Amino acid sequence: MAIDLSFFHLNNISDTCSVWNLLSSRLLYSVACSAGCNFNLTYFVYYECLHKPRKNPTNRELELQERLRKESEKGQFAPYHLQIEDLQDVMILERRMKLSKGELSCIAFAKKTNQAFLTDDQKARKLAGEVMDRNKIQTTPHLFGWLYFTKHLGNGDKDSIIKEHSSFSRPLEPYFESMYQEALRCRIMASSPNRAN
Repeated sequence: MAIDLSFFHLNNISDTCSVWNLLSSRLLYSVACSAGCNFNLTYFVYYECLHKPRKNPTNRELELQERLRKESEKGQFAPYHLQIEDLQDVMILERRMKLSKGELSCIAFAKKTNQAFLTDDQKARKLAGEVMDRNKIQTTPHLFGWLYFTKHLGNGDKDSIIKEHSSFSRPLEPYFESMYQEALRCRIMASSPNRAN
């Protein structure tokens, strides 16, 4: 499915991997917030991010957790409870694919509240596409490309974002590069006069 870089839903229910990918770059995250983006979680994701036991967490993982705590205190990444009915939806979804309860709860909550689901997991995107509006399934690279297309980010920002993101051993560098090129292409196409003659 082609991604429309001219549009990004501002209200997002974020799964665990997208939370870490967002917070892995202070610049990307702060510009996204300045552009009006809101990122929320379900309590399942909040638990996965901050309370699920980890064996030997790295300094990078602990730093991302601390960033999440600070942003939560500011009102971003607000955790939401699901109702019994929502949990029934999660149980139905759980039988269909091996996804975490965090991802499944995000799909159910995004569908219920008509918000976008922000995920960087391919299986989660595939399942979400079966039960909710595909136009409301978004990724961190889509956000990155949209911020370039709409000129919230400048050309000099790309390397800084990728460097910090990669320093946390996050996996999106090739997708950021691809979205950057696509954003530049789309900008040229949008600004070019129609040459029908």
